[in-house]
Amino acid sequence: MNAQQKEASAPKKLLFRILDGIEWLGNKLPSPLLLFAILAALVVVISGIFSGVSVTNPTSGEVVEVKNLFSLSGLEYIFNSAVENFIGFPPLGAVLVTMLGIGLAEQTGLINASLKGIVFSFPRRLLTAALVFAGVMSSVAVNAGYVVLPPLGAVLFLGLGRHPLAGLAAAFAGVSGGFGANLALTSTDAILLELTADAASTIDPAYADTITVTMNYFFAAVSVALITIVGTFVTDKIVEPRLGTYKGDEAGDIDELTALEKKGMRRAGIGFLLTFALMAYLSFGPLRGDGAYIESPFFNALVFVIFILFLIPGLIYGIVVKEISNDKDLTKLLGKTMATMSGYIALAFTAGQFIAYFRETNLGTVIAFRGADFLDSTGFDGLGLILTFLGLTMVVNFFIGSSSAKWTILAPVFVPIMMNLGYSPEFTTLLYRIADSVTNMITPLLLYFPVVIAFAQRYDKKLGIGTLISMMIPYSVAFLLAWLLLLLVWVLVGIPVGPGAPISY
Repeated sequence: MNAQQKEASAPKKLLFRILDGIEWLGNKLPSPLLLFAILAALVVVISGIFSGVSVTNPTSGEVVEVKNLFSLSGLEYIFNSAVENFIGFPPLGAVLVTMLGIGLAEQTGLINASLKGIVFSFPRRLLTAALVFAGVMSSVAVNAGYVVLPPLGAVLFLGLGRHPLAGLAAAFAGVSGGFGANLALTSTDAILLELTADAASTIDPAYADTITVTMNYFFAAVSVALITIVGTFVTDKIVEPRLGTYKGDEAGDIDELTALEKKGMRRAGIGFLLTFALMAYLSFGPLRGDGAYIESPFFNALVFVIFILFLIPGLIYGIVVKEISNDKDLTKLLGKTMATMSGYIALAFTAGQFIAYFRETNLGTVIAFRGADFLDSTGFDGLGLILTFLGLTMVVNFFIGSSSAKWTILAPVFVPIMMNLGYSPEFTTLLYRIADSVTNMITPLLLYFPVVIAFAQRYDKKLGIGTLISMMIPYSVAFLLAWLLLLLVWVLVGIPVGPGAPISY
């Protein structure tokens, strides 16, 4: 046990022991690659056991039945879909494209030089808060934050002599746990609006027409500060002290910038500004589209935009510092970047099969609707109903990672139930966003969970699912408790959750 842990108070020591137990138990599981393969096989077997079990969507009347993959037709699906399940694994393309740009910037030394500048100019006491805040705000770029911020957070912390996994955890907590908070409107707001309005129209079509995309804005904006403060506290007082001193192989010493590095930074900075200006022009000009900005062609191509924003400065920097002198050098550096992602690519194959099988069998949908039936049968009202709804949504999040996919299933059931009990659709949507956010970081079924594991294994090659979950549980619990306290104040005072969005219906 390190010195920091010895000095910990009794409650903190107990917490560390509990987290150590969770880590030990989780790491007894097979490697993530093998675990997803085993889970895929279990889904096939379970689908055979529960084949024919069905639920009925109370809104549409559609019957959803568990599809049997433990059959001849299921075997045909498994063989015929294997390649498509791998290629179609949602994070795969986004991760590889983004990492090409980030990787070039890293291979040429641009990221290292940038970190030197940050280390020697940025107030160290604000780094954790800045990292969590950036993670929360990254939902403006949909899921890009999962790919960009955790590895950068790790490198930043390492450069400051801190544990890189603490930096990774802080960024991951901000991106995933803070997904329900933002100072700006995001594509998630637009998607949830449509689903909430459709569900509310089954009870009150006139009220449904009054629901706007800003329905949760007040609460979400205040939550940014809340999650930033709580995430900073958990990182500095719980996660990093528990991790102790980093003793891995990655170098963390940072020297002063050389004259050549400064010259490269200036040229790369000019390149970035020009590239950013071009992207801004495209976003409001040729690629603006005719609809809402968050649905524009430009917004839908943010992964490629991030790739360009890293690639161009990285290329310029590499040329200036003579890391790149011809096309062969560029090809070699990009190849090195992809080589670092080989483990993730292998992991994506088994993870892609599991997620595809789970979706194909309809098991997640059946679990969600059966959970809704349970909530309806409890007869709860008031606080009991709110807590039960939150708990049920958190459980469902362990089976269905996509926020929009879950709300597509849950909204037609829960929004009418809550309206009949006096709660507005906007408030119900807010409850859903809280429950969805706080469990994102601890469910292996989050599409980007394997991505974060791959990033973390750079600093601890033996790191397993248990280690990552034990690091993230303090954030999950702290975010939930903080949000519940804020929610209690909000309800007692009766503040609208958004413009024209009351708590009561």
